[in-house]
Amino acid sequence: MLIDTHAHLDLPQFDRDRDEVIRRALDNGVGLIINPGIHVESSRAAIRLAEKHESVYAAVGVHAHDAATYTDTTIDELVRLAEHPKVVAIGECGLDFYRDYAPHDLQRSVFREQIRLAKAVKKPLIVHSRGAEAEVLRMLVEERAKSVRGILHCFGGTLEEAKQARALGFHVGFGGTLTYPKADRLALATSFVIDSIVIETDAPYLAPVPHRGRRNEPAFLRYSAEKLAEPGPFTLDDVHRITSHNARRLFRIGDPDMTRIAYNIRNSLYLNITNRCTLSCTFCPKTHGEYSVKGHNLKLEREPTVDEIMESIGNPGRWREIVFCGYGESTLRLDAMKEVARRLKALGVKRIRLDTDGLANFVYGRDVTPELEGLVDAVSVSLNTPDEESYNRICRPGRPGNAYEGAKEFIRRVKRVVPEVTVTAVGLPNLDAEAVRRMAEEELGVRFRCREYNIVG
Repeated sequence: MLIDTHAHLDLPQFDRDRDEVIRRALDNGVGLIINPGIHVESSRAAIRLAEKHESVYAAVGVHAHDAATYTDTTIDELVRLAEHPKVVAIGECGLDFYRDYAPHDLQRSVFREQIRLAKAVKKPLIVHSRGAEAEVLRMLVEERAKSVRGILHCFGGTLEEAKQARALGFHVGFGGTLTYPKADRLALATSFVIDSIVIETDAPYLAPVPHRGRRNEPAFLRYSAEKLAEPGPFTLDDVHRITSHNARRLFRIGDPDMTRIAYNIRNSLYLNITNRCTLSCTFCPKTHGEYSVKGHNLKLEREPTVDEIMESIGNPGRWREIVFCGYGESTLRLDAMKEVARRLKALGVKRIRLDTDGLANFVYGRDVTPELEGLVDAVSVSLNTPDEESYNRICRPGRPGNAYEGAKEFIRRVKRVVPEVTVTAVGLPNLDAEAVRRMAEEELGVRFRCREYNIVG
């Protein structure tokens, strides 16, 4: 299911066939639509539309173009409207220094009031920014908008500005411009973190190719999704799932995600067989109560049996590889892991990978690496630091002792029986990744990969 995070279905362009437009959206896989208001009356109309249609939600606000309509009573009316159960955000609000339909100082004042309103009612912001990205970001910082988060809709800024928005907890919205041959939005979007992207139509505006020049509508959202998936590395299924998950979590709408045992990202299938860990890494989202990875909920109510794991896999031949990697350390269920691997090999699976912290020998008090021979084709060990002191401080093993040296010894031993071994490190601020690389390649004789900080999956 797709979610259109920005469509103005209350506008007159839809008066003749509004209900049919919403039906077409549903028929084309767009399950939910957010309709932002652009002034008070538009916000009221958005609420009426949301009341009529289960798939439509409203946002209330005053657009930069309509800042002149903002009066002393506007804020009180927006507060009242924001109490409606189908109002999920404040907006569309922001700054537009390109069209200049309202004085800049007035735009700033109206935008600032709506940021404060969002904080007061504890709802995210839907932000318009054109020709004013740097100033919008500065105001969001000044007003501490990170506490409510939101979307920079129809994002027109730079990659660096997108990263600044992400640091504030904001998503960036992309739509029909992804499909425009001369636009640079696709290159920017595919260079950015998909966990902070939502997709939108901005209907009736900015229709995608092949409908460019016509009235846009939510049913056309699929063209933007397809374009975002086109260059890779994410599949169309990934784009649908992740962007919709991002929107559901931001707006707190839709059904909760079902817990996953087997979950796909790109062309790999990952197995989430335990949430237990031997480490409590400072950078791990799970440490802070976050169990979502690329739109999948990995919080297990209980550990699945071998039969349940196999059932969740289905046909394993569809995947390039199958990876033991969930929100937990798979080797803590070593026997179950080995039995699943045996069954997969019997079914003809060519490549099985284990992502691990390398502490299995340390945990079991024996060398378990010979038990992986013939079952596992690749091992990736998260070592993360170049020395024991930083390892204990950052990775925080449950039994510090010689955990770091134990992980290194695991690497030395596992490379004797597994053909492909890689050491990884998360690119934490102030981490000497080059020192980890040298240790991996020169001391341990294995490959090295640096993983991007604050990105999972």
